[in-house]
Amino acid sequence: MSSPVLPPPVRPGDRVAVLSPSWAAPAHFPAIHDRAMARLRDEFGVEPVEFPTTRRDATPAERAADVTAAFADPTIRAIVSTIGGEDQITVLKHLDADVIQANPKRFLGYSDNTNLLNYLWFHGIAGVHGGSTQVHLGPVPDGAHLESLRAALFGGDLRLAEPARSRDVGWRWDDPRALTDPAPDQPAEPWTWSGPARPVTGVTWGGCLAIVEWTLAANRWLRPAPAYDGMVLLLEADEDPKTPTENYWMLRNLGERGLLAAASALLWARPPVSDHDHPVSPESAAGLRAEQRDAVLRAAREYNPDLVVALDVDFGHTSPQLLLPYGGSVTVDGESRAITAHFG
Repeated sequence: MSSPVLPPPVRPGDRVAVLSPSWAAPAHFPAIHDRAMARLRDEFGVEPVEFPTTRRDATPAERAADVTAAFADPTIRAIVSTIGGEDQITVLKHLDADVIQANPKRFLGYSDNTNLLNYLWFHGIAGVHGGSTQVHLGPVPDGAHLESLRAALFGGDLRLAEPARSRDVGWRWDDPRALTDPAPDQPAEPWTWSGPARPVTGVTWGGCLAIVEWTLAANRWLRPAPAYDGMVLLLEADEDPKTPTENYWMLRNLGERGLLAAASALLWARPPVSDHDHPVSPESAAGLRAEQRDAVLRAAREYNPDLVVALDVDFGHTSPQLLLPYGGSVTVDGESRAITAHFG
C-alpha cells in the first residue's frame, strides 16, 4: 500500500470547517468557543464555518453527516475539531468513505479524534495530530502552539522546540480568567532520548494510546503490520492517567501485533499526571513521568531495541501542544536530538 497523502495546505481567506465529531463542548462553554472562532479569523486569517452539530449534542449519525458534508463542500479547505470525547468510534460506521476519499482535506484533532485520523489514514488521507479550538484557542493560547498550528494549516517544515515550562490543565472553562490570563504552569523536564543515535524519517501513525487500544480491539480500519513498516509511531496518554503497568500492557499489545517492530522511531508525549482536583508538585510530577518513561522503554527494549525513541515530547494532552503530521512525515534525529514535522 502507498503512504497516505497529506492534502494541500490552506491559504489566507480560506473557509475552515469547525466540527464536534465527539463531544460538543461549544454547546456548554460558548464563550470559550466564540473566542476561538475570533482567533481563527483575526490571527490566522481564515473563515471558520460551523455545522449543525458544532454547538449541539448530537447522535453519532448526525455528527458523521456533518463530517461527510464538510469533506463534500468544495469551499471548505480544512477541518478542525473543537475537542475530543469518548464515543467517536461509533461515528465512523456512518461516514461516507467514497465522498471523503473524493474530497480529501486536512483534518486536525487529537485524543478521541485519533479515531478519525486513523480512519482517514486507512483510506489514504493523511491528517494532523493536535489542535482543539476549545482547549488551545479559546483560552489564552500558548505561543508555541500557535506557531505549530500555523505550520499545520499553511504548510512548511517546523523543527519542534522543547518548552521550558508546561502544564497539565488550564483554567476551568467557567472561570473568567480562562479568557484573560495565561494558566499557571511548572518547569518542564527536558525530552529524554533512547536508542540508536541516527536520524530516521517516516510516515506517522498512532495517536492517543487508549484510542489506539480501541482500534486494535475493533480491528476494522487497521491494516496488517507490514503496511506500517518504517513508521514514526506517535503515542500519547490522555487526561485519565493509567498506571505505568497499564500503559506497558497497551504497548505490549502493539508489540504482539507487530507494530512496535514495524516502527523506525517512537515519540511518547509528555503524559498528564495531575488535574484540577489532584494537583501535584513539580518534584512529584517528574517522578510520575519517570515511571511512565520506564514502562515505555521496557516495551521498546522487548519488541524493537533498534527504535529511535524520544520521550515526553509535547504533542499530547499537556500544554504547550505541538502539532505533528498524522500519515505525513516526521524526521526524528537521534544523533542531533531534533524532531522536524513536515507539513508539505
